Amino acid sequence: MFYYLEGTVALIEQELAVIDCGGVGYACRTSQNTCAAIQTGKKARLYTYLHVREGACDLYGFKEQEELRCFKMLLGVSGVGPKAALAILSSAPTSQIALSIITGDTKFLTRAPGIGKKIAQRICLELKDKLAKEQETLHSGGGLVMISSEQSGEENPVSEAISALMVLGYSQAEAMHTLEGLSVDSSMSAEDLIRACLKKLAAQ
Repeated sequence: MFYYLEGTVALIEQELAVIDCGGVGYACRTSQNTCAAIQTGKKARLYTYLHVREGACDLYGFKEQEELRCFKMLLGVSGVGPKAALAILSSAPTSQIALSIITGDTKFLTRAPGIGKKIAQRICLELKDKLAKEQETLHSGGGLVMISSEQSGEENPVSEAISALMVLGYSQAEAMHTLEGLSVDSSMSAEDLIRACLKKLAAQ
């Protein structure tokens, strides 16, 4: 229904931002990260998601598209509702969340309030299965040898970065294309690669 809202920030509370668009205040439930990135009285654009349930419609808005994409991906996991998804998004930057999911770091996810070990395990398993079905066979390109960590028997930062970008809603082709244009060296971690990719994508 809404792709984004752009207007003046009228109010910021815990996980809530009200955006004044032409005299109408839209209440957007959001993460602490988004709340920290906007200012009352300043212009802001929030990318939105309308959650419809019996007897209520709730609008969610995020400063960055990656955060919205991660929110939608989390909602696709059985047993994860908007409240749990927001708790996870508020616990860390999206790059760290995505990386923890594809590496199976359930302990990191349980740092979010209300997220127990079982739901963290379900998030990792279901999203990794989803990505495995979407991924094509990785190939070498732009001087980067991109093979899965399972095939190599050890952690592969490039493969992890590609999978993490897919958790954030990018296609494998988009992730690989972005990586191929970067200056990558062996000392870079998966998180370094993800951040570099997101910075490049944001500049496009």
